[in-house]
Amino acid sequence: MKFMNYTLLIVACFVTSIFYGQNIKGIATYKSQRQLDIQLDSTQVNDEMREQMMAMMKKQFEKEHTLTFTADESVYKEVEKLDSGAPMGGNFQVVVVGMGGSDVLYKNLKEHRFANQNEMFSKQFLIKDEIENLDWELGKETKNIGEYTCFKATAKRTITRIVSSSVSTNDKEASKKEETEEEQIITAWYTPQIPIKNGPRNYGGLPGLILEVNDGSETILCSRVVLNPNEGVNIKEPKKGKEVTSEEYEKIMTKKSKEMQERYHGNDKRKGDSFSINIKG
Repeated sequence: MKFMNYTLLIVACFVTSIFYGQNIKGIATYKSQRQLDIQLDSTQVNDEMREQMMAMMKKQFEKEHTLTFTADESVYKEVEKLDSGAPMGGNFQVVVVGMGGSDVLYKNLKEHRFANQNEMFSKQFLIKDEIENLDWELGKETKNIGEYTCFKATAKRTITRIVSSSVSTNDKEASKKEETEEEQIITAWYTPQIPIKNGPRNYGGLPGLILEVNDGSETILCSRVVLNPNEGVNIKEPKKGKEVTSEEYEKIMTKKSKEMQERYHGNDKRKGDSFSINIKG
């Protein structure tokens, strides 16, 4: 009798979890920080300028997003900043290309696809493709994030990093571009207490909402979750922009960033030192 009661309890919990997961909706807020490893020539950039540059870059990569979700759909959107940071003095320019941010990222888990409305180089794109399948390895390690108990999961994938930098003065100009393939280890922390297979950016596929993820260079951490808000949730798939696949978008970005770099150094005749750095990762 005790065994039967225990079995019925397990089944009841399982059914309740499925029902809850099918009806759950909410809004999760995430904050992201990126580790920067920038090597600068000390003969071209003094300590004060380097500190200013690092502070500006760090601020630029500190972002906040909201994930509005149901069991099958979600929209991941950046929270607009009121303070964009003070500009640097001198002839200094920082150009960041393709760091993974998006204006509006819509995911349809049921149909296993996404639509990413993104503006780059003053042109709007609508990137449509399948959601990436990561081969997650579930671990037993746990930790608490806020009021939720989270379990650890890891995955591996191969990525291509492109880093290009250039320095120009009155007398000379030099540029450098490096492209390497490396294995990326992704560590995620998900909570079965919110039983939806979703998370920030394109991450998902785990038996619970991902509240923290780290890919080795960036950490995205959930700071707040509101479940079943009284005002409900509003999820709309973006429709505006030139429709492209992920591969087509990457080719366009590579071409445009190269053209911009060549145009900047070919046409910039200003006097005095100038420094430009392009990062893609």
